[in-house]
Amino acid sequence: MDELDKKFYKIREVAEILSIPASTLRFWESRFTIIKPKRNANGTRLYTPRDIEKIRMINYLVKDKGLKLEAAEQQISRNHSGVSRRYEVIERLQNIRNELSGMLDALNSRQ
Repeated sequence: MDELDKKFYKIREVAEILSIPASTLRFWESRFTIIKPKRNANGTRLYTPRDIEKIRMINYLVKDKGLKLEAAEQQISRNHSGVSRRYEVIERLQNIRNELSGMLDALNSRQ
């Protein structure tokens, strides 16, 4: 997981962090009740690190698991904590796998 050190992020920054088009973020905001970024006086969306984590969870359900938007919304509303924990575990395992692959590559290059 990227370290989120700012209090608020603009939509462009969130799109870059998550590798998701800004248009997808705006669309998901209209479809998912859990995405409610604050807006400044100019109407610019301001996402908190917690908002970004919610979007990551939606991205996991829609892109990785292949759920349709309605199914993802139902999954989140019925079992938010379970989905969140499952996503966190999978993310940790992917990070461990990447680290191990990097170590293996480093060992192979030394031989």
